[in-house]
Amino acid sequence: MASSSHIPSLFFLLLAASTLGAVLTAAAAADGLTHIHVYVHETLAGANATAKLAVVPSPLGATASFGRIGVVDDDLRAGRDRSSQLLGWYQALIVGTSLNAGAGTLSVEGPLPGFTTGTSIERAVVGGTGRYRLARGYSLTRILGNPTPVTVLFEVDLYLLMHSAGEN
Repeated sequence: MASSSHIPSLFFLLLAASTLGAVLTAAAAADGLTHIHVYVHETLAGANATAKLAVVPSPLGATASFGRIGVVDDDLRAGRDRSSQLLGWYQALIVGTSLNAGAGTLSVEGPLPGFTTGTSIERAVVGGTGRYRLARGYSLTRILGNPTPVTVLFEVDLYLLMHSAGEN
């Protein structure tokens, strides 16, 4: 996971979004669609690394996703700058289950190999906790680059239909 062409984290962000509480600014449209915009700041190396391989890399080589397992505990922030307001945490389990670089299976949340700078990847969002209970929609995740050699910055847009009974 630690490379300048780092694989971005794809995730089922509602678990993390549910920790944002009142701090998070979400815009709700007339059709009930809620838009949430956050930035994920990931540190790949050092004492404060937030992404780690839990086992050895893929048995198919360094560029393959198959067999790769890792964990992530990244900051969710209001802006691109690491000193921007901390909104919560993105916590993910990464499981590479595909022999093809562009596909994979996610368990609750996690990244997918084959993602490149500037490309958005879409993932379904189904459910959540707290005010996100019964929410459904999709997320678009885009890697913005490497602010430093050991960090990666992601931009995430969530588009959710909220269920009124799920709000607390």
